[in-house]
Amino acid sequence: MENKIESGLFGVAIGDALGVPVEFKSREYLKINPVIDMMGFMCWHQPPGTFSDDSSLAFCTAESLCKGFDIEDMGITFVKWMQEGYWGAHNKVFDIGGTTKHSLARIVRGDLAKDSGNFFEEDNGNGSLMRILPLVFYLQKEKDIEVVYKSVKAISSITHAHFRSVFACFIYVVVCLEILKGKNKADSYKEMQNILSKFLKDKEYNPKEIQLFDRILQNNISEYPENKIESSGYVLHSLEASLWCFLHSDSYEETVLKAVNLGGDTDTTAAIAGGLAGIYYGIENIPQKWIEGLARANDIKDLAERLSKNIK
Repeated sequence: MENKIESGLFGVAIGDALGVPVEFKSREYLKINPVIDMMGFMCWHQPPGTFSDDSSLAFCTAESLCKGFDIEDMGITFVKWMQEGYWGAHNKVFDIGGTTKHSLARIVRGDLAKDSGNFFEEDNGNGSLMRILPLVFYLQKEKDIEVVYKSVKAISSITHAHFRSVFACFIYVVVCLEILKGKNKADSYKEMQNILSKFLKDKEYNPKEIQLFDRILQNNISEYPENKIESSGYVLHSLEASLWCFLHSDSYEETVLKAVNLGGDTDTTAAIAGGLAGIYYGIENIPQKWIEGLARANDIKDLAERLSKNIK
């Protein structure tokens, strides 16, 4: 299990770091100037191997889960990142999403983390999806899908409390849980569709919200052409793009480079896709030079060991 945790955490952070220098670049630009290796500076003026808020908050999630499932502790850990650069690649914050910033500001003012998240429709950026992966390891032995959903909802809602963000995280977590059972990519995806179909049968969620996920749940997202896959910071785009890249690739490297080169929110798409590819292909499939070139690689390895010990 420790290897899966390590490959998942590195999977997120390396995808993130590959995307940081070209964030906001268009797909057209990246078709002419594709990312093929770790680069630095450019967009955020950060050295090569620098991960962003995506990985920092995923690591904060993992750090908190080392102590057990405690939403209030997790919220305080996120605030520590925002205020002190805790788990920052270079112990500082250079990027933070608006929804995340407003939600964490509420915790600073004394609100409980369980009530801090933004819940309007416009609050559906990818800021909770990018950090949800560590929860997968915590839930690995959970048999009750209702518990899985409630856990995902609680963690997403620290910042992103709208149903759409929660549900996107839920789909991602269910796919990851199926991968951890040893299923191949196509079967993990199909089983997620089956599980979600059964889960939704007795629910009374807004049908318009559920329909937004039809391309993932009713169809096969991998069968859409690239020009029908968007890669903005909108949570639904990020989920579709990450699943598409994962299902369309045969290695960790191919998955994350495909994600980065879609353009737009490059670091987050690649972080989310990188989490899937990391746990699927394993640490041995991640290029060693990228692991060695990543900021805080030893700290990430140590975090994976501690999380593994604390969730048995």
